[in-house]
Amino acid sequence: MRLLLLACLRAQTGNATTAARIHHLHDAGHICVLKDASRCESLTEIANLTSADQFDAALAIHLYKGGRHLQGSRIPFGIIFGGTDINEDIRSEEKRRVMGAVLREARFAVAFTTEMKELAAAEWPDARKKIYVQYQGIRTTPTETFDWYRFLQNADIPADTDDLRVFLLICGLRRVKDPLYLVDVFSDWHRKEPSVHLGIIGPAVDPLLTTEIKEKIKRAPGVHLLQEMPQDDLHAAMRRCFAVVNSSISEGMSAAILEAMDLNIPVLARNIPGNAAIIKHKDTGLLFSDPQEFVALSKSLMNDPIMEREIVTRAKDYVKKHHSWECERKAYQNLVLRLR
Repeated sequence: MRLLLLACLRAQTGNATTAARIHHLHDAGHICVLKDASRCESLTEIANLTSADQFDAALAIHLYKGGRHLQGSRIPFGIIFGGTDINEDIRSEEKRRVMGAVLREARFAVAFTTEMKELAAAEWPDARKKIYVQYQGIRTTPTETFDWYRFLQNADIPADTDDLRVFLLICGLRRVKDPLYLVDVFSDWHRKEPSVHLGIIGPAVDPLLTTEIKEKIKRAPGVHLLQEMPQDDLHAAMRRCFAVVNSSISEGMSAAILEAMDLNIPVLARNIPGNAAIIKHKDTGLLFSDPQEFVALSKSLMNDPIMEREIVTRAKDYVKKHHSWECERKAYQNLVLRLR
């Protein structure tokens, strides 16, 4: 089949997740064309594509941002929930109306967790039977020749610091990711313990917020805004850092968290439903409810190497069991057959 894949190509790990779906479908012999929904100038742009006999079917990531372009489409389509569609956009009456209409037309929808499926089914009960739960499959590919010391130098992090601890917050710079949430408390901690550093890395999705971040960290020693980098290099940087951090207000299923688990790196994540769905506190990671608890948990992790080792071991086992790349591949290859 000739497939049109619609996604918003903005979040750092989101890009890799989208690419994974294309890889699965290419392997099954489908011809896939990726279109950035965030760059579509009007809703008619996709309608013109789908009515010109260029595609047999379509797949949209995000029920609102991607799915709305397929409403009324003449070709069959499926939906992959993004997270903010079900957790945030559903609160808007107009977006909720559009998403309901899209879901009625879709042949199937994919939720990353049972909780996400239940939220959607509670809002649109008639769609329950067409919503499938498929956890994200994870595969990490760290660059073996990655230069960690050059990375630190580019970030203005002193590489000769005794007991250096680098925490990485990986996210698109947008409000829902709340990248400023930990800045003040982390900087205060750094003033007392200069060996700890926080690097924020991801694409500048929201230009206004990006400017705010740049201004904020000028007055926040120990906090660094890092340049975006290729996925393989990012995985290599994650493998050398002390911990990966997630401070989002809302998440569907964070690929960065799962990638850190796969790389045997501990995760400290904000205690929100999307994160709690994949992290069991003090078992496969650490969940914090406020910035002060983040610092307390970070210190406990630094001072207890046995706990750290046990957490990363269990997290790695969890990813291997529940986030298999091969299981995801088979699931999407089977689901796409419903678009024939």
